Amino acid sequence: MTPFTIVALCLILVRYCFELWLDALNAAHVREHANEVPEAFREVMDEATYKKSVHYTLAKAKFGTASDSYSTAVLCALLFSGWLASLFGQVTNWTGETPWGLALALWTVILLMSLLSLPFSWWSQFRLEERFGFNNSTRRTWWTDQVKGVVLSFAIGVPLLALILWLVDVSGDHWWLWAWGVVVVFQLLMSVLAPIFILPLFNKFTPLPDGALKDRLSGLANRTGFINAGIQVMDGSKRSKHSNAFFTGLGKGRKIALFDTLVEQLNEGELEAVLAHEIGHYKLRHVPKMIAWSFATTLIGFWGLSLLEGQPLFAGAFGFNSHTGIAPVFLLFGLLAGTVTFWLSPLSSLWSRKFEYEADAFASGAIGESKPMITALRKLNRENLSNLTPHPWYSGFHYDHPALLEREAALKAAEPSDLHS
Repeated sequence: MTPFTIVALCLILVRYCFELWLDALNAAHVREHANEVPEAFREVMDEATYKKSVHYTLAKAKFGTASDSYSTAVLCALLFSGWLASLFGQVTNWTGETPWGLALALWTVILLMSLLSLPFSWWSQFRLEERFGFNNSTRRTWWTDQVKGVVLSFAIGVPLLALILWLVDVSGDHWWLWAWGVVVVFQLLMSVLAPIFILPLFNKFTPLPDGALKDRLSGLANRTGFINAGIQVMDGSKRSKHSNAFFTGLGKGRKIALFDTLVEQLNEGELEAVLAHEIGHYKLRHVPKMIAWSFATTLIGFWGLSLLEGQPLFAGAFGFNSHTGIAPVFLLFGLLAGTVTFWLSPLSSLWSRKFEYEADAFASGAIGESKPMITALRKLNRENLSNLTPHPWYSGFHYDHPALLEREAALKAAEPSDLHS
């Protein structure tokens, strides 16, 4: 093995072993509280629902460990046996080595690798989620989603990759800055266009029907300055009984979507609180801040790619031919980057949780009390069988939202009069 392959193997195995330790730590922590509902949650769940949530959490953990073990084994086999380099070479013999040909080759190899994980995706939907009563998807819907995803990735991903590979050829040593600029423009366009053109390919979005709920939510939107943006109901129940709400998009593409399951589960006051929370993300400019963070990390990523491009032995260490240029470096970087960014996930999660606290506080101030938000959060955790007792280390790496008790404590501690000047 070469120094590059040794480092890659160590990165993969250290992350994998740490994930196993985190999963075991969290599972043990959940089991410690499994025998009876902790006192702090007795107003949230009855004993039967709480035990079901414990079983659901442990089942997901077991499935996650199996899936991660499989993915790690496949990745190691492809990287260190030479199979990945051989596959890429065979595909490039068919596609050619122009920017378009290499882009198509990268897309094809990534597609073939993704097919290896399809059985786990299917099992998650039709075994795990079905077992706990969440699955509403049909096999036809599931397969249709997979096909749509492949078509979109081809239509969008291949031209973008081809443009970046062309810039590598024509832009000299600073190609990575030009490539980063292209990706920035692409991300901004997608922020505007995806809610309008892509999300409706998978889900149906409908305006709130006329009535008391629409009047109440429209009044809140007007009071908080959320004008000229859509508040729509999404048919989430087509695939799952899980409930949620989200804010997405920029400019004319921005919208707040409420799952139809959420509308069924919450009363009007609680839905108003959830909407106020999502409006808070907009008013506090959380989406632009997250996009800016994405721009910064993308810039660092392209800089890292430029450094690896300058290491002629890097791709060769994994069996790739040098005549295919930077394309194998792109592929290897994409496969290995997660072993590094994983260790930064607590920082991004901490920032995300800060945004959630701020949006909660905004909602409490907009409504004038914290109770509707608290009861909405309790119902969401109950209906989704959320893990109420995650281990702090596990939640630090995997939770981008604060745990229920943490959000309740913050809401109760902040009086509405203190939230806005």
